[in-house]
Amino acid sequence: MSPIKLNKSSTSATTQTIKSTQDARLLVRETLRISANLASAPAIATPPIETAAVPTSSSVVSLVGSESRGRIGGVVVGEEEFIDSSLRLICCEEIDGRRWKYVAENDGSGSFKKGSFRALSLQTPQAPLDELMSFVRSYVVPEGFPDSVSPSYVPYMTWRALKHFFGGAMGVFTTQTLLSSVGVSRNRTTPGAVAINWILKDGAGRVGKMLFARQGKKFDYDLKQLRFAGDLLMELGAGVELATAAVPHLFLPLACAANVAKNVAAVTSTSTRTPIYKAFAKGENIGDVTAKGECVGNIADLLGTGLSIMISKRNPSLITTFGLLSCGYIFSSYKEVKSVVLHTLNLARFSVAVESFLKTGQVPSLQEGNMNEDIFSFPWLKDRPVVLGSRFKDAFQEPGVYLSVEPLFEKERYIVTYNPSKSKVYALLKDQAKSEDILKAAFHAHVLLHLINSSNGGTASSQNWKEDGNLNLVPTVADLEARIAETCKMVAISYGLFKNKAREQGWAMSESLLNPGRARVI
Repeated sequence: MSPIKLNKSSTSATTQTIKSTQDARLLVRETLRISANLASAPAIATPPIETAAVPTSSSVVSLVGSESRGRIGGVVVGEEEFIDSSLRLICCEEIDGRRWKYVAENDGSGSFKKGSFRALSLQTPQAPLDELMSFVRSYVVPEGFPDSVSPSYVPYMTWRALKHFFGGAMGVFTTQTLLSSVGVSRNRTTPGAVAINWILKDGAGRVGKMLFARQGKKFDYDLKQLRFAGDLLMELGAGVELATAAVPHLFLPLACAANVAKNVAAVTSTSTRTPIYKAFAKGENIGDVTAKGECVGNIADLLGTGLSIMISKRNPSLITTFGLLSCGYIFSSYKEVKSVVLHTLNLARFSVAVESFLKTGQVPSLQEGNMNEDIFSFPWLKDRPVVLGSRFKDAFQEPGVYLSVEPLFEKERYIVTYNPSKSKVYALLKDQAKSEDILKAAFHAHVLLHLINSSNGGTASSQNWKEDGNLNLVPTVADLEARIAETCKMVAISYGLFKNKAREQGWAMSESLLNPGRARVI
């Protein structure tokens, strides 16, 4: 396509054509159309006449070679104003959906005038509202959203923002109560005593934070349960802080206890943050996801603080306000952790997967498995029906049971049994047990639990054994041996199938996440 020249040195025929303002406008429109075509033309392999530095951000550049050189009709400020045709297109560029063209001005001798290289936008200016939304998005969503994060990112951030909103609102009332109780607002004590009490309160919180850090790997394999427990502790601490208003003479012990609870909650939140954000990130953008997630929490916290300041001026009832804000905080926290979709199988999700497999023959999807996970199965509770890596004295009440079931596991590196007095299935690990053996032992234990629950009408209690006709409130050794032998056959057939189906659904299995005990049978 030959370039269109608008110079004063053009032929006399062109001069005679432009007779009116309307004709000039038509020519400008045609020039703009040609400029747009040149800007959107595909890249040509011929190298450009002159290269120039371009922005270093991620962009798509379309270079224009000698075959597509044209005189740019102008950059329009209105419809009637444009730059003369001595400009020449060098290349086109796209940055985050916005297009730019780079032009330089000829000096008439085949080279370019010094300092004439410039970048011109091909986009029309955005509306103020669109500019505002773009600005907000740059702070609250990761770059490349939504393709750069998993689908569960949006619901998680929504509930996280609500949780921080309620938390920020509650912080105003708890701080106001603490200041009133310590004596600042009523000048009941000297400034020195106030400072000492406040320092002791903060010191107790730091001690609690250090002591709770010994939980170690529990933050990895039970992170949802610990995250929710931490939020419950945060609310407990806030409630204790508000209680100081009723008994200000007990400020120091109550404030110390509250600060210990809140610092333990802070450790839990910090320790579980990275694994959760890692589950959302696609590629190497964990830092971006973390930064934007924390920004969302801070914005919501500030909004909650501002609203609470306005409400506090009306002197609302502390009990009513605390009750409403606590309900909102706890509900948001529960929905927040439930919305997290993890790919790993800890003991809670492993139980869901095995139970579904035994009932339907299918392993649940990642979304389904995480939704059905029991958030209230806290790691320090002792009522879990399956104990992995237990001690010998907990698993067997008498040696006869061990001697009867031990031959069934002669070729395995674990032993599975059931203790009806404790209503639990125990998996003992042998000294040579490896990762695969631990996973198989966990699967076998859940198969035995499923079989016992099915035969007892859905429960595995010693009382049900008696109601079913067994003597001495416990099954006979022969009956228990028969049930365990049956599970051995089931596991030999179904364990490999379970693993394959779990991998097909995207689950990652690791024995460390099942939190096995350290006891080994030698």
